[in-house]
This record gives sequence, C-alpha cells and structure tokens, in this order.
Amino acid sequence: MSGLQKPSTRRLAVLLGGLAMFGPFSIDTIFPAFPQMAAQFGADRLAMQQTISVYLAAYALMSIVHGPLSDAVGRRRVILAGLSVFIGASVGCALARDLPTLLAFRALQGLSAGVGLIVGRAVIRDVLHGSDAQRLMSQVSMIFGIAPAIAPIIGGWMLGVGRWPLIFWFLAGFSVLLLLSTSLWLPETHPRSSRMPLRPGRLLRDYVAIALNPRFQRLAAAGAFGFAALFLYIASAPAFVMDLLRLGEQEFAWLFFPTISGMTLGAFVSGRVAGRWRPTYQVGVGYACMGAAALGNLVYSALAPQLTVPWAVLPMFGLAFGVGLAFPVLTLAILDMYPRQRGAASSLQAFTQLVLNALVAGVLSPLLSHHGLHLALGMAGFVLLGWLFWRWEASVSRRFPPPPSAPTLEPGEQL
Repeated sequence: MSGLQKPSTRRLAVLLGGLAMFGPFSIDTIFPAFPQMAAQFGADRLAMQQTISVYLAAYALMSIVHGPLSDAVGRRRVILAGLSVFIGASVGCALARDLPTLLAFRALQGLSAGVGLIVGRAVIRDVLHGSDAQRLMSQVSMIFGIAPAIAPIIGGWMLGVGRWPLIFWFLAGFSVLLLLSTSLWLPETHPRSSRMPLRPGRLLRDYVAIALNPRFQRLAAAGAFGFAALFLYIASAPAFVMDLLRLGEQEFAWLFFPTISGMTLGAFVSGRVAGRWRPTYQVGVGYACMGAAALGNLVYSALAPQLTVPWAVLPMFGLAFGVGLAFPVLTLAILDMYPRQRGAASSLQAFTQLVLNALVAGVLSPLLSHHGLHLALGMAGFVLLGWLFWRWEASVSRRFPPPPSAPTLEPGEQL
C-alpha cells in the first residue's frame, strides 16, 4: 500500500465483515417467509427453493469477474458499484408481484452480492501479511459468521409485523448503510502501479492456469467441501426447522444459534493461534472437529425416532467451529500463491465454493431434506471429501510456503 492511506485494522474488520454479511443475508432472511411467499405465488416447495438456487447460480457466475475487475480498476470502485446494483435489485424483489419477476431480481442480487466477500478478501491481503493477515481474516470471519445465524431470526421478526416484502426492504436499507460506510471509511488499497489491465484473453489464460494448478485444486476443494457440510443444513433450514424439528417460523434460532456460536468461536481461536500453530496443524484440528461433529450427528440421526432440540442441532456447533478454525488458513494460502492476482484467485476460489453451494441448494437439499438421517449422511460425506483433499495437500506440501515479501511475479505466474 505504498503511497496509500492504511485504514484502521479494527474499522476495516467491521466494515469488511459487514460487506461479507449482505450476501448471506440475501439467502437466509427469506427462509421464514417461504410459506407466505408460496401461498401468494401459488408455488410449491421446489419452486420456492429456486429463489435460493437462482441467486447462487448468478452469484457464482459473476464471482469470476469481481476479483479480476478489482485487480484492474481498484477494490473500492468495484465494491461501491456492486452495492449500488444490489440496492436496486432488493427494491425490485420487494415490489415483485409474481414468481418470475422475483426470480429475475434475485438473479440480479446474486450478480452483485459477491463484491463484499470476494473483493474484501483481496483487501485484507493488500494491507497485511502473514499472521497479521490471518488475524484480520479471522476477525472478519467472526463478523461474517453472524449473518447466517441472525438473518432467519430477523426475517421471522419482520413477518411478525408485516409481510415478506419487508424483508427485502430491510436488505435494501442495510446495503445503503454499507454503501455510505464504504464511501466514508474504505480507502483504495490496490494502487494504480499494481493494477493489471482487464484483457479477456489474458484473464482466461490466468484462470485456466490457476484452475489447473493442483495445489489450488486441493486447497479450494478442502475449503469448499468442508463448508458445504454446513451449508447443506443452511439451505435445508425451512424443511429441517419446520418439518423435521416441528418448530415455528420464528424459531430458526434453534438451528442458527449453534452455527453462529461455533463459527464465531472458531474464527476467534484462529486469530488467537495465528503465528503460534503451524497452518497444517490448525487445519488438521479444524477437520478433526468437523469429523467428530459429523459422526455424532450421524449416530444421533440414525438412532433417534424423532429429531428434537437441542440434540439435533448440537453437532452444528462443532462443525461450524471446525470450519471457522480452518477456513481462514485455507483462504490465505490460496491468496499467497498469486500475489499479483489476488482478486482473480479469490474469485476462482469463491466460484468453486458457490457452484458447489448452488448444487447443494438446488439439487441435494430438496432430495435429502425430507429425512434427518439423509441430511446427516450428506454432512458426513462432505466432511470426508474435504478431509481427503486436505490430507492429500498436507502429504504433498507438508507445510505452507511463507508469503512473498513483494508482489514481483509477472502476470500468469505463480509461486
């Protein structure tokens, strides 16, 4: 950040955490409104699930653009533009009077929502290095982890005082607040001297080079499958909470409070052990926690005649703790591989995660969410896949290389 103002770390953590939140808010706040929206639009459960899968598909498609665009024109401009589009899309959702219109504006939300999370990761790596970057990433993860937990609760509260469009007005208002905060507090962290022209041919070559890198594949898969184990329950929240647990539309906290607690604590511990634990050891501990939670969930779901709280939701704490502990390390390892192309690397990692999430929400969740044991098997399968990719990476690399002291690589090169 030579020649640029370095922002306050604490303020940056809060701002980037808020920017990362508005994407998950777009998914989880509408869960309690599914029955009301389905009744108004005359839609079944599978049709309502498309409000999630359409959003995620658009999010994934645009995620490959956000990072390289920020590499070319700067982080701040891309974030401000994305927030502006998201505000308009949220207003369109609130005013929708039929399902096709709602789905169209949900897609527009998805096209713009990724700027906060994807570009925000690049911002972190722009301003800090090594264990300092891990601490900030962990702080952002702690704030980010709040979103999936409190969003359905907020949605349920709003349904208590109004109808479902009020949820989208809330999303628009929250985004306006982020737009103002970003305008006031986020300086440009990517100087002109480090920017790379946005040329489609070179961008395609860079993406192919990154995507075909075996180490990127292992790290991205380890993070994506681990988080998918958690996201399966997030995407299945309406069926899991209201059908399997037989709770009301304002009782989503039973699922999401253990999730937020585990994610927040895991991210907190990740920040505390930064520079003390070897990264390979930290990820290993994270996956051990995920594995124990998945195994306990599988045993309970197989033996219990009826899923009940709190036992059915306790595994979410251990799983989310493991994700919160491991994910910052995996993300920074990917960003450190491409110091001149952090935006592109962040985009491709997010694209990998989002494609998997879209498949989980659009295909696996409708298939598995009718039975608690099926969901537990899905969770265990994702944790096992993530762990296998991590063990593969650990056996090949043995340790993460130290981050470069300066971004001296040429475009298309990697460490």
